[in-house]
Amino acid sequence: MRFGMFVPQGWRLDLVGIDPAEHWATMKGLAQHADSGPWESIWVYDHFHTVPVPTDEATHEAWTLMSAFGAVTDRVRLGQMCSCMSYRNPVYLAKVAATCDVISGGRIEMGIGAGWYEHEWRAYGYGFPGAGERLRMLDEGVQIMQQAWTTGKATLDGRQYQVDGAIVRPLPLQEGGIPTWIAGGGEKVTLRIAAKYAKYTNFDGSLEGFTHKSRLLEDHCTDVGTDFGAITRSSNYNVMIGATEAEAQQRLDRVIDRFKGAGVGDKQLERYIGMYRNSAFGTPEQLVEQFRAMKDAGMTYAICYFPDIAYDRSGLELFEREVIPALA
Repeated sequence: MRFGMFVPQGWRLDLVGIDPAEHWATMKGLAQHADSGPWESIWVYDHFHTVPVPTDEATHEAWTLMSAFGAVTDRVRLGQMCSCMSYRNPVYLAKVAATCDVISGGRIEMGIGAGWYEHEWRAYGYGFPGAGERLRMLDEGVQIMQQAWTTGKATLDGRQYQVDGAIVRPLPLQEGGIPTWIAGGGEKVTLRIAAKYAKYTNFDGSLEGFTHKSRLLEDHCTDVGTDFGAITRSSNYNVMIGATEAEAQQRLDRVIDRFKGAGVGDKQLERYIGMYRNSAFGTPEQLVEQFRAMKDAGMTYAICYFPDIAYDRSGLELFEREVIPALA
């Protein structure tokens, strides 16, 4: 099994209380920690407003971080989970990603999805198109990016996007272009787009949900004539780890206190407590057992979010010592 690690960027209220002047040092330090450790990749989210509620706390921009991480790390691959297609013109995003790939020495992954966070869409002036239109944008945008990265130019007269001989140079350093991750588990459209274009997918991390989505993805691959076995299936996990379950709970309690301090209401707080307790919660032995079951179901790439690592790396280091070696 392969492992990626999210670097806190503020989106999930994971830099609260740290002086903004120290944010980059915090993020850089964690990126370099991952670079020297057992992680295959580091990841950020592509969002502008915090969750579970919009606040005035910082949320650092994903592609700016891609460039910065590329310049201060040497080995780990660099991804976004996931870029929202409609936040940037796709041929412009292809250009940005290609430049980041050159800066990083060929280590960029393109995580891409249709987008969902209505509050930030409207706040930034993007409107909020219906799901069908957003998914068409995703499909056409991926076509544009893959064309740009393999030929250096892009032309498409689509319903959503029109580009005419757009030059995208330099090409990415990676042969065949930047690997495409299609994120999301929409059963009729998103998984079909993944079947057509993706080298990687990212969807439901529960055993039941993952098995169901995988079966549907395989059906779509059969329909469009692609190799299901060639697509790496990944999932994301919120990790609350401790030497004992009580220690894991103490970590969760500290996250709850931070959320309360940021003004998160009881309803949203209850939802997020459930998300953390039902994702990857417990001792190293419990997490190894959970991930082994997922691996047996075909999930071979786990991307892990540790809510507290900007403040305390002990849980991260416990995971590195006792979970990754048992599964790698």
